[in-house]
Amino acid sequence: MASLRVVFMGTPDLAAVCLERLLAADSLTVVGVVTQPDRPKGRDLKLTPSPVKSLALRHQLSVLQPEKAREPGFIEQLAAWQPELIAVAAFGQILPPKILELPRHGCLNVHTSLLPLYRGAAPIQWAILNGDAETGVTIMKMDAGLDTGDILTTARTPIDAADNSQTLHDRLARMGGELLVQTIPDYVAGKIVPQPQPADGVSYAAKIKKQDGALDWSLPARTLWDRIRGFTPWPGAFTHVAAQGKALMLKIWEAEPVAGSGVPGEVLSADKHGLVVACGEGALRILVLQREGGRRVSAAEFLAGCPLARGLRLG
Repeated sequence: MASLRVVFMGTPDLAAVCLERLLAADSLTVVGVVTQPDRPKGRDLKLTPSPVKSLALRHQLSVLQPEKAREPGFIEQLAAWQPELIAVAAFGQILPPKILELPRHGCLNVHTSLLPLYRGAAPIQWAILNGDAETGVTIMKMDAGLDTGDILTTARTPIDAADNSQTLHDRLARMGGELLVQTIPDYVAGKIVPQPQPADGVSYAAKIKKQDGALDWSLPARTLWDRIRGFTPWPGAFTHVAAQGKALMLKIWEAEPVAGSGVPGEVLSADKHGLVVACGEGALRILVLQREGGRRVSAAEFLAGCPLARGLRLG
């Protein structure tokens, strides 16, 4: 059987994991890669290639980087690769109908949720933020809508108490790449019948903004714990405290819900066992944190250099 000609479209680390798995599949030939243009990064704002571009160049693959996927010149270049199927993972742009209709087997997307749950930009974070017990990946045949295409296959995974957005991202990236290469041959052979997404259970995962990481201590401890996990590593969950004569921003990396009560934001205890803060319901023990401009440390290390009195308010 001839190897299937595949174009891959994707940009961040998650997409690079999927591309790596495609490249290892004997029945597929990646004939080209499409990714976002190089973007300024770091303090010096140096133009930096995406993880997908870096991987593609290491494998000596042709790369296209359109500013907009609707550009006629780009679509002509894409068509010249004669793809039989386009695989997409976190590309970052909506694909126009001309691209969706270009390959005879269509465009398949790796989406990191159990559709129709969490369509949109940040499905991994919102699954944790909402306290879900499980999530997963969906391989979907793309249409003109936002993550509304027919479902081909899914895979599930529990969300563990130790998970944050980074650990869950890494697991779903591996699952997505594996499921993609398992799905493509059966789909192309007609063994998988695309199933329309159910009308019930649709939800949207809005893009996360930096200010979303601010902790509201009037919320229940369990909700704040989910927010800390969901916002790690980005944008980071943070709060402020008046200490050493100024307002310090504290980034919270690890915490756990505990019993306790008080005015929301009130420090209930601050010792070698952690920094316990009252919430709207229960309390939160902060275990690992980072002051602005400082390094990540345990609560005990932080308190050794910046003692916080019982009754002090965070907010």
